[in-house]
Amino acid sequence: MTQASPRPLDGITVISLEHAIAAPFCTRQLADLGARVIKVERPGSGDFARGYDQRVDGLASHFVWTNRSKESLTLDLKQEAAGGILDALLAKADVLVQNLAPGAAARMGLSFEALHARFPQLIVCDISGYGEGGPYEKKKAYDLLIQSEGGFLSVTGGPGENEMAKAGCSIADIAAGMYAYTGVLSALMLRGKTGVGSRIDVSMLESLVEWMGYPMYYAYDGAPPPPRAGAAHSTIYPYGPFPTGDGGTIMLGLQNEREWAVFCEKVLLDPALASDERFSANFKRSENRDVLRQIIIDGFASLPLGEVVARLEQAQIANARVNDMHGVWQHPQLQARDGWREVDSPAGKLPALLPPGRNGAFTPRMDAVPALGQHTQGILAELGFSAGEQADLAAGGVV
Repeated sequence: MTQASPRPLDGITVISLEHAIAAPFCTRQLADLGARVIKVERPGSGDFARGYDQRVDGLASHFVWTNRSKESLTLDLKQEAAGGILDALLAKADVLVQNLAPGAAARMGLSFEALHARFPQLIVCDISGYGEGGPYEKKKAYDLLIQSEGGFLSVTGGPGENEMAKAGCSIADIAAGMYAYTGVLSALMLRGKTGVGSRIDVSMLESLVEWMGYPMYYAYDGAPPPPRAGAAHSTIYPYGPFPTGDGGTIMLGLQNEREWAVFCEKVLLDPALASDERFSANFKRSENRDVLRQIIIDGFASLPLGEVVARLEQAQIANARVNDMHGVWQHPQLQARDGWREVDSPAGKLPALLPPGRNGAFTPRMDAVPALGQHTQGILAELGFSAGEQADLAAGGVV
C-alpha cells in the first residue's frame, strides 16, 4: 500500500552499529517515523540479541521487538575492505548510532571528531554504559548492572534485606534508547539551523538516574530513602494491590483526602473510617499501613473482583486489574483502539503494537523484521558493487 502522507523522517538515513537493546530501540523509533535504518551486523552471527531466545516462532523476543522496519547489512568491520563500504554509507547518511563496546568505535576511526572532519553533515550518537570520561568510562555495562549502579534496585522489591527486585523489562536500556532517540531528533532540528552535524553522548547510567529523580530527592541531604514496598507505593497509601474474595487482585490508587473519604463511604461502606485519626492524612495512612491494609482486606473478603471494580468505578477511584502477559495481549482497550498491526518477519506475519503517541497526519512505518544480511546485496549494488565484487567480498568474509 502506498504511503499517502509524508512521515517526519522520510529521506533520513541512519546507519546503526548496534546490538542488544538500547541502540536498536532508539533506531526502531526512528524507523517508525520513516527513517531508513541500515543495521550493520556481524557476518554469520549478527546482533547477539538474535540468539537470546526462540519464543516468537523461532525468533528472539527482544530482537522482534526492537528491529522491525530495518535493513540488515552484514559487514565485518575488522576487515580493511569493510572500511570503504562503511565510508560510502556514511557519506550519504544523516545519522550514525552505535553502542559497541567502550572505545571500540574510536579505535575503528569512528569517533565524532574523525567522522566530522570527513562528513560534516553527519550526526553521531554514541550510547554507552557510563558515558565518555570519568573512572567508569571503559567499564562494561548491561541493563541489570545499571539498575544496580543507578539505585533502582535499592528502592524496588520487597521490604526484606534480600528482597531487591530488578525491573521485569530492560528499563535502563529503554531509558538510554529513548534519550538517544530524542537526542537524534533534536540534533536533526539543530542541523536544520546550523547545517552541520553534532554529537550525542548517551549514558545508560545518567538516563536511569534521571528517572530516579523522585527517590533521590526524597532522600536529599542524607534523609532516609523511600522504603521498598513491593507492588505498593512506598509513600502513598492505600496505593497498591489488595486481594478480593474470589482470589483476584485489585490495584488501588488513592491520591488525596477527597478520594480517601469517598473510598471509605462508597467502597468500604464505612464513612466513619475517613475521620479515624490513624488514617486522617496520607502520611498517617502510610505509617499505619499494616493496620489499614487488614481493614481493606476484610472489607473486600466477601466481594468478587468484579464487584470491587464496580464499586471503585462508581466512586471514581482509580483502579486496575493485575494483568499477566496473556491478559495484555488480549487487553480490551488495545483492541478497541485498533492498536495492533501485522509485520512480516523471517518467521511469517507477527503482531506489533502501533507506536505510542499517534499522530493523525501520518501512518507510522511498520515494515518487516529483517533476516540476517537480507539486504546486503541490494545495499552493495546501490553503492556500485558489481555481482563479481560482491562475490569476492562474500568469499573473503567481509560481508
